[in-house]
Amino acid sequence: MRSELSLEPSPGGTERRAPSPTALLSIVAIVGLALFAWETIVKVREIPVYLLPAPSIVANSLVRNAGRYLSATGMTSLEALFGLTLGITVGTLVAIVITFWCGLERGVLALAILIKATPIVAIVPLLIIWFGFGPVPKITVIALMTFFPILVNVHAGLNSTDSALLDLFHSLNAGRWERFRYAQWPSALPYLFAALKVAGPLSLVGAVVAEWAGASNGLGRVMWLAYSNLDMPSLFAAVFCSALMGIGLYGLVIAAERRVIFWR
Repeated sequence: MRSELSLEPSPGGTERRAPSPTALLSIVAIVGLALFAWETIVKVREIPVYLLPAPSIVANSLVRNAGRYLSATGMTSLEALFGLTLGITVGTLVAIVITFWCGLERGVLALAILIKATPIVAIVPLLIIWFGFGPVPKITVIALMTFFPILVNVHAGLNSTDSALLDLFHSLNAGRWERFRYAQWPSALPYLFAALKVAGPLSLVGAVVAEWAGASNGLGRVMWLAYSNLDMPSLFAAVFCSALMGIGLYGLVIAAERRVIFWR
């Protein structure tokens, strides 16, 4: 009989590990090869900077204006995190409500689909008129963009609980809260983290789109100014910062998933 059953992986399961040095080396090699090809094509074909700057020129812009990009990245990151947190909170709570009260499900989901189908670029100007150029419109846009995937996935996860497990809880005369806490919520966690892998990078897209429409700082503002002045190195540098944040946020979600869903 195994004395530490909860600490050992199941025989049929797979243990998730951190990326091996070989995997990391392959990532670096592929990215480096892509950048080298980009640099070579630009130099050989003599593509103008205002059309496509070489990676070396973009890197030079990043170094020369590091303070500017750090400030913009920090602002966009904060807006993305606040908006994502709001979207997660509202989406999860709504999913729990329509799971417990099934009569609300169709109406709430129809409203959520309506919000999802509404073009964000049409909402941003209205939010700026209502709330000004501060962080509130950006956070609201991000929450609207991330709310739907969280809602749909958490709702699906709560309804995916093993019926045999629910029958067991019923036989033990467990209450609704106990069934939710010990059966339904653990079943929904993998779905929640699957949604976060989509919603996390999406929150950065929402922040940049909202800043592009009107802001005093942030990567979206930097991109808009660079686009207006045909300053392609600055534009690509801001895009690089946004992409780097997206990779970092995705990595944080994976690390949190490994820590929270430790039994998988």
